[in-house]
Amino acid sequence: MRIASWNAEGRAAFGVVSSDGRIYDAASRSGRRYSDLRSLITTASPVDLAALAKGDADGRLSEVTLMPPVAPGAKIICVGVNYPERNAEYKDGSAQPKYPSLFPRFLSSFVGHASPILRPPESIQFDYEGEIVLVVGKGGRRIPEARALEHVWGVTLMNEGSVRDWLRHGKFNVTQGKNFDRSGSIGPWIVPVAGRVDVSGLTVVTRVNGEERQRGDTSTLLYPISTLIAYISTFTTLEPGDLIATGTPPGAGGRFDPPKWLKAGDVVEVECSVIGTLSNTVLDETA
Repeated sequence: MRIASWNAEGRAAFGVVSSDGRIYDAASRSGRRYSDLRSLITTASPVDLAALAKGDADGRLSEVTLMPPVAPGAKIICVGVNYPERNAEYKDGSAQPKYPSLFPRFLSSFVGHASPILRPPESIQFDYEGEIVLVVGKGGRRIPEARALEHVWGVTLMNEGSVRDWLRHGKFNVTQGKNFDRSGSIGPWIVPVAGRVDVSGLTVVTRVNGEERQRGDTSTLLYPISTLIAYISTFTTLEPGDLIATGTPPGAGGRFDPPKWLKAGDVVEVECSVIGTLSNTVLDETA
């Protein structure tokens, strides 16, 4: 089962995508019971989702533009330096920090699958970061680690595109370099887990122009998924549809000598066998 958001001739929609590329509009098929992606996440059971994909389809993937599968008003929280080898890449001799590094991203900084990501004219240091992303299904505050996985509704992928030199403009934050408009991507869809998928054992692979650059498994995270959910929900209430990007493996372009920055025409693919492949071509943004 795959849940996507799309735009068809200027009309936004969301719903189920079949394995052969047929799409089923959840809002119209439910009589507006599911008015948006958040309501689908909150109320639809696996049986309800399967029922949406019966009968004639409402179109095909090839006829629409996929959008980031993000619920209205959802928080997008990203985790930095969450693979052991990634911490070693900094070569600063530092030990693992006691708590995870976190930062927000704005929805305007993302596009969907197959749409171009933009390299801004302010910097040549445009980089990729492939990540597994958790989709919160059941909200909560101060969620105990022992119950944390019960709050995961689904998983998706992110290319957490970063402008490296802009990460260091301020003394204590990285927000600027993580939020250039249309610099990253989310998708191509959400795969509901519903207890069927072990999110603590997912492999993510990033390729640039077909060359593998990154590979990591969520079983090796410095801060496991249950720890992230418990920690984040300590200071903010998690809501259905919120996203938690779990961190990127080693191998980002800025860590090569010399660096392998993204340039116009490059194709970045982020893949997980459970989810699929998120693919985007790099374009230069016009100033």
